Amino acid sequence: MSDTSAPVAFALPEHALAGLGTRPFGVYVHVPFCATRCGYCDFNTYTAGELGTSASPESWLEGLRRELDLGARALGNAPAAETVFVGGGTPSLLGASGLADVLDAVRDSFGLAPGAEVTTESNPESTSPEFFSGLREAGYTRISLGMQSAASHVLKILDRTHTPGRPVAAAKEARAAGFEHVNLDVIYGTPGERTADLRASLDAVLEAGVDHVSAYSLIVEDGTALARRVRRGELPAPDEDVLAADYELIDSVLSAAGLGWYEVSNWAASEAAACRHNLGYWRGGDWWGAGPGAHSHVGGVRWWNVKHPARYAAALASGGSAEADREVLTPEEQAFERIMLELRLAEGLPVSALTADGAREAEAAVAEGLLDAAAFAGKQRCVLTFRGRLLADGLVRRLAP
Repeated sequence: MSDTSAPVAFALPEHALAGLGTRPFGVYVHVPFCATRCGYCDFNTYTAGELGTSASPESWLEGLRRELDLGARALGNAPAAETVFVGGGTPSLLGASGLADVLDAVRDSFGLAPGAEVTTESNPESTSPEFFSGLREAGYTRISLGMQSAASHVLKILDRTHTPGRPVAAAKEARAAGFEHVNLDVIYGTPGERTADLRASLDAVLEAGVDHVSAYSLIVEDGTALARRVRRGELPAPDEDVLAADYELIDSVLSAAGLGWYEVSNWAASEAAACRHNLGYWRGGDWWGAGPGAHSHVGGVRWWNVKHPARYAAALASGGSAEADREVLTPEEQAFERIMLELRLAEGLPVSALTADGAREAEAAVAEGLLDAAAFAGKQRCVLTFRGRLLADGLVRRLAP
């Protein structure tokens, strides 16, 4: 564990630290590097050409080590990390040895709880059997692969560089290396994607034999290349009716294959296959987000780091923190976020978390078929029906204080 006697260049209010250890605690690590930029992506990522000589994986890793040590000091008696999630960007560009260094840095600062879940995202094109074997040896327990689609013309619109069959092969390689828990990400609603294309993607997911699937509707984010193409009329915007039909198909196919939904956009083969790290977010847990642009949350305080890798590394090298700004959530904001996040889960939200007005809206939602009547009456929980999942965002606004 890191030395906790050094001065802390970052502090949280006492009320935020008071319940530390009573809530789930995880560490998120943001890897900002990508080989190319996908047209739909608005994440904080950079290609080598964009960075030039201003930052490198080496300077980023040194900054990461400094930040994780700072985090361990700032949180004091923080529990060991129950989950670690390495995301990006393209973490697999670091190779197995680079990702082993990342996990060693987390171990050295926060430590890992017994049975900790350790996940890394990976681009199928930058993986291999040797890569997955190296990750298993390093201590990773879960792999998340970006598949998006099995249709080459859909991948082209998304500016994805992998070949359609590579994600399935990579998933099989991960499983052969000993990974019990493997996730494939799917994006639906891409302009030009036909129902047959989506079915082919789902067939590929099932062929891969993974125990977890994440499926997200395409969102056209401002400032992306995709948004510019839609604005110029080169591509149509995603159609809400098509998205709803796509979601229904995804849920039907995955459910029939034994993958049940446990969150609106996530399906798992068992309780053990569910992503514990993301469940920590949805259940109001604490996490330290390390890396350029990473967001953190502890006890109702949220903060985020400076975005550029060069500024990030420089801030930490100078002995300060990489924090760009923070917000202290009011009780009302915390109540809203609890409703917004827990309602998305298959376990639902306790009615007791609602105000009197919210409870009346929930009763109305039951009558409208948006909330499960039996769960509401018997367990006093707000559990989304299938129709409720399609309309979850609007329902949150109705139930929130």
